[in-house]
This record gives sequence, C-alpha cells and structure tokens, in this order.
Amino acid sequence: MNKSRICSIIIAFIIYSTGSAYAGISPSLANASYWQYNGEPILLLGGSSEDNLFQVDNLQAELDRILSCGGNYVRNTLSSRDPGNVWAFGIDKESGKYDLNTWNDVYWERLDSFFKLTSEREIFVQVELWATFDFYRESWLLNPFNPRNNINYNTDRTRISEDIPTHPTRCDNRFFWSVPMQDNNMPVLAYQQKFIDKVLSYSLKYDHILYCIDNETSVTAAWGRFWAEYIHKKAEESGRKVYVTEMWDPHDLNHISHRESFDHPETYDFVEISQNNHKKGQQHWDNGLMQLARLDNPHLRRPVNNVKTYGSDSGRHGHGSQNGKESFIRNIFFGSASTRFHRPPSGQGISDEAMNVIQSTRMITDSIDFFSSTVANSLLQEREDNEAYCRSIRDNEAIVFFTDGGEVQLMVEPGMYSIRWLDISQSRWGSNSTAAATSNLTLKPPADGMWFALIQPLKNGSN
Repeated sequence: MNKSRICSIIIAFIIYSTGSAYAGISPSLANASYWQYNGEPILLLGGSSEDNLFQVDNLQAELDRILSCGGNYVRNTLSSRDPGNVWAFGIDKESGKYDLNTWNDVYWERLDSFFKLTSEREIFVQVELWATFDFYRESWLLNPFNPRNNINYNTDRTRISEDIPTHPTRCDNRFFWSVPMQDNNMPVLAYQQKFIDKVLSYSLKYDHILYCIDNETSVTAAWGRFWAEYIHKKAEESGRKVYVTEMWDPHDLNHISHRESFDHPETYDFVEISQNNHKKGQQHWDNGLMQLARLDNPHLRRPVNNVKTYGSDSGRHGHGSQNGKESFIRNIFFGSASTRFHRPPSGQGISDEAMNVIQSTRMITDSIDFFSSTVANSLLQEREDNEAYCRSIRDNEAIVFFTDGGEVQLMVEPGMYSIRWLDISQSRWGSNSTAAATSNLTLKPPADGMWFALIQPLKNGSN
C-alpha cells in the first residue's frame, strides 16, 4: 500500500476516534453503513432521465423535478455517445481529427455547471469516470481516444485497435490495459491522466461527489486499483477527501471480481451493487442481505450503493416496472445507503411513477429514526415470499413495506398501537387506526398495490 493511502487511512481513523465531522459527504460517524453530509446522516434516493446527466439540455428543470419529490441522488457517467452529446477534446483544424492536448470548452462548461447546480441543491452525484460502452463497437468509431480519430498516437505505437466490434465483456480494447502493472502503455496513459486531471480540476472544488471508476467493467483489478489510488492521491494533494468505488459487470455478486470491492476497503471506500438489481422479488432481497452480511465487521463496513435500479415494462432486461419499483424500496429496506431509478427504457428514470416512489420512500423513512432501524422480517408471521418487508427500532416501532396488498402478523409486545398507512402510488397518508395486541398485530393494507405501514406504540392514550 502506498504511503499516501496509509496516511489517509490513519487520518480517517483519527476522525472516527475523535468524533470530528467532515462537512462533505462521507461515511457516517454514527453508522458507517450510511452516508452523512454536514455531520448529519443522509439517505440517497434518486432517479434521472439519462446516465450522463451533465449533457442534457433541460438540466435545471430535471434537477428541480428530482428535488421536488425528495430526491437527492443522481448518476453521471462522463459519456459522449448519445446524439447531441459533445466530446471532451478539441479538433485539430488542419487534419480535422481530435487533438488530445486541447479541450472542447463546451464539454467542460457543461460538467462544471452540472457540479455547481447539483451542489446548490444538495443533490449528490455518483460520477463514473470511464464510460465503458463509449469504448466499444459503434461508439468507439467516434471516440477521440481511438487512434484513428486523433493526431497524438497511432495503432502501431499503442497496440490499440481502431475497430472493436465486440461487447465490453470480451475486454478486447487495450485502452483498459494501459496502466504500469499491465501494458505500461505510456502514450495512452499520459492522455488518460490528462483527462482525469481535468475532471478532478472541476470535481475537487465540491464536496457532494462520489467517484466510481467504471461502468460494468470486466477488465482486471489492476486497472481500477491504479485509478482509485491515483484519485485518492490527487485529492490528498489538494487537501480534499474523496470516496471511490468500482462497478463490476457480473450480475452474480458472488462472482470473484466483486471481491475486489468487498474485500479491499484500503482501495474502495464504498461498495456498488447495482448488478443485484437484475434479480427479482425475494431473490433480490435475499441476495442483497447476503452482501450486507459480508461487510458486517468493523474492518469492512462501508456504505453500499445502488446507482442503477433496473425495471421498466419497455426495457430490454425483462424486469418490469413493478419489480423496478419494488427493488428501489427493497434496496433501502435491506440496508443500502442509496438507490436510484435507472434511465429509460431500462428503468423508471424520473417518471411520475418514479417520483411517487421516491417521495413515499422519503416520507416513510423520515417518519422514524431510520438510521437506528434494522431489518426485522423475523417479526413477520404468515408472510409469503416477496409479500412484505419490515424494519424496526426500539420500543416496538416498525415500518412495513407491502409489495401488492396482502396480510401478515407483526410480532409485538402487549399494548396499544397506532397503525398508519401510506399509499406509495399516491405519496399520500391514508387511514390511521389503533389496535390492541397481546403478541401479534394483524396488518392488512386498505387495498391492493404498494403500501407502507407505520406502526407505533401508544403510551397514555397517545403516541
């Protein structure tokens, strides 16, 4: 481990042991499984119409839409492959090709404005530095880093192919093998460094940004480790703190590649498990819980993020809109620090339905001391798979999520209880009733559909 990274870990230990609070986004001092901002724990909930949100035309309107429903979390790949997008580099007038020593000011103005606007609204950004799919197939034919498209290096010198028709899982682009531990491809690495340095010159001005190296990568661990260490080092040299992760491609989180994130807190400050959202129903929940259990010790415990929640009837993954909405909520109920609807058509984006789910999730989690709550499905009796999910805190207070109506028994201490229902599809509190219980409370939503129940004990006739 390099000396600067050891120094960073020592500083982090001192911060935790002394109770000092860093104002920017960081793992919570009270509960390292969650994030905090300005010293207060926060839950990251969001959705957006695009993965590369800094490139959209109506950015301010979309950010305000996200904010209006209680959203505070977006994804931002540094991608340029969609129509209307711009690339980061300038054009050499004589050849008409890109010059990787010059910049396209429009790209960087968009990025800087995006960081500024999200900071003003306290909308937290998970930025992905290398947009994997920009470097394969049709997108690679347009990419400035392609030797065919720039004046700075050629295929003979770099061994990078001009045509890469395969899917990124094949790892056929040597661009992702440039680091010293692999190809040590100095001409390419120099321009990669120049690009990352330029990104950091903007992002390090802000304290609401989380960093992810790649999108669904299948390359070796050496690539991600190199850039994670580099970003940490650059941040330390600037007197800043940053938090970095990697996103691996395998949908099975037990695949050995994911161990690089789970098992190496010295490299990765949080864990990204969006690929779990390819699973459905009870399996999605069980596997999510399994991943949280892997981090259940003081040396490994970190926030677990879900920046992409799949699920749309028009999507190609076959997850369906209902499962997408359920997965968004299940992520929070099994203990994730963040959840965000993926862009259409693979996800709900920031549709009206997505906004209702975001707002309802914010309402129910704000109704209790959520960061002190724990998974409590063991309190649910007569429960069927994927019917209901529970979190509870002290004094028999609990919240229960029903995916589509149903009926369960909630184990409680003897006493009187208030039961309040929240219609998720309308973001509206419904009926409020009281019930006496000796050991169980019967919970049955007022109608079919998705509901939250808030259960609180009554004391001296009031709660």
